[in-house]
Amino acid sequence: MTTAPAASRMTPAVRMGVSIALAVGLYGISFGALGVASGLSVLQTCALSALMFTGGSQFAFIGVVSGGGTLPAAFAAASLLGVRNAVYAVQLNALLKPPWALRPLQAHLTIDESTATAAAQLDPAEQRRGFWTAGVGVWILWNSFTLVGALIGSALGDPAAWGLDGAAVAAFLGLLWPRLRQRDPVVVAVVAAFVTLVAVPFVPPGIPIILAAAASAVIAVWQHRRARD
Repeated sequence: MTTAPAASRMTPAVRMGVSIALAVGLYGISFGALGVASGLSVLQTCALSALMFTGGSQFAFIGVVSGGGTLPAAFAAASLLGVRNAVYAVQLNALLKPPWALRPLQAHLTIDESTATAAAQLDPAEQRRGFWTAGVGVWILWNSFTLVGALIGSALGDPAAWGLDGAAVAAFLGLLWPRLRQRDPVVVAVVAAFVTLVAVPFVPPGIPIILAAAASAVIAVWQHRRARD
């Protein structure tokens, strides 16, 4: 009985998953540095990456905290942004049909990148390979580089002295910008920005982003229903 060479197991889905994991995982270093810059400890920053594990929600969390918002407000903002992962999970459950024992782990690894890698494949086996390669790969590298970034950020000292006190917002905008390629996302972004600007003078820190996220969710549901009709 012969064993297939390792190169033959590098299918297109696996190669895509590995490349995505490398690209996204490296960005974890910025989250680690910004996490400690926002006032979190190295351990707290790493715990966010390991347990929350969804980039947009993590940056929203530290953005609220660094802006003076409360922890409940930060968790609420992060949770609202993480709702999309629940939608992905429903789609992937039907697509991959995982056994019950794997569903909790699959749910934790359901992020933009693993969903996109699986959905890009036509063969069911490749869909599963793509999902697990991207999901596990991103988790390992994202958490590894979060630790590196947190240690570097902790060594820098005062974040304001290095201009890091406002960097969480810039990083979050960097995640958002590539998505603004069609009209509907632009409409959502404009409305969310308007709601935030109106709310800032009247409510405590952290609440404006929650209001903006709620308004965005309402618009997204309306857009979905309009497209379906």
